[in-house]
Amino acid sequence: MITDKDVNKPKPIEVGKTVIAFTHGAEFRPIIEALTQGKSIQISDFYSDGLSLLKELHNYLKLKLPNTSFQEKDLYRSEYQRLSNLILVEIVSHKLNVKKSPEIGWLEKFYPENKHFFLTFPQIQGLNSAWQWYKKGISIPILRNKVHPYYGTYFPTRFEHLTLFDNWLKRYDGNKKTAIEVGVGCGVLSLQMIQHGFQKVFATDINPNAIVGLTEFMGTTKLSRKIELDFANLFGKWDKQTELIVFNPPWLPKGNHYQGMDEAIYYNKTLFSKFFAAAKERLLPDGKLVLIFSNLAQITNVTKDHPIEIELAKEERFKLERCFKKSVKAASSKTKRDPHWRSSEEVELWVLTNK
Repeated sequence: MITDKDVNKPKPIEVGKTVIAFTHGAEFRPIIEALTQGKSIQISDFYSDGLSLLKELHNYLKLKLPNTSFQEKDLYRSEYQRLSNLILVEIVSHKLNVKKSPEIGWLEKFYPENKHFFLTFPQIQGLNSAWQWYKKGISIPILRNKVHPYYGTYFPTRFEHLTLFDNWLKRYDGNKKTAIEVGVGCGVLSLQMIQHGFQKVFATDINPNAIVGLTEFMGTTKLSRKIELDFANLFGKWDKQTELIVFNPPWLPKGNHYQGMDEAIYYNKTLFSKFFAAAKERLLPDGKLVLIFSNLAQITNVTKDHPIEIELAKEERFKLERCFKKSVKAASSKTKRDPHWRSSEEVELWVLTNK
């Protein structure tokens, strides 16, 4: 059984690491210079000092790097990630050792026996945001109740693809005995299927955080008997044939500089071929295979290849029944990323059947 101790979490940095203290009111320029030289900086006074230093780091990088195209933005984020992760915060007895800092329950939950270590400031930010989402819950328009995403688990921040799937489920007139979801995340698609009358959903995820979080979320309620989980790649131990297979895969191909990054966002070269081969064995003759995707990679010139179109053109496993598309809502005027390509982005719901 997977527990809180087994999940993916920030790796503690040993206390003995040599660092330069950044005190409240100190000049930013020498600190930024030290970061570019690979030196570690410790936020030693106020939590807000870390926020101010990150802001100055952004200002520095904006002068050094172009940040216009999709590819340039990725390179910018990569450099920001490298430098910002040299900024450290000390943790003592499961609390941040700086003034006016937030309470983060993950620190005791994840490190019950480790009471003195460092984490990077971006890691602390991630833990803090995740703790707020976990405790307060997030409302999803098409679900009756809030979800409480566990740390390090994918959850949707926009909902066009969920609306597409919900509309399709409303029209679905096949059997609803079982379904399989590959890559369950925080469980939204599985919850949608249960909400629309499926008796049983078998779900997998390669992220232990997703399994622990959803198990905790369901508890001993009826949901725990309707959704069964397996910590595994692709279909895991679910090898029986089913009426419906659902997969919301990563939407962008993994490049050389994406190593170790979130596998909920970037897919490797073999993911789709392995998925379709395994899905063929598990889909009942009259079953449906539903994939949720996007044209994001094409409109940002990351690649011209569309993995679902390639499967349909080159293989003899499945045929297209329908492809539904929905334009993505324009980005907020407050967003800092200014994703101008959003005006051309469409989410896609592909419905395939056996040949």
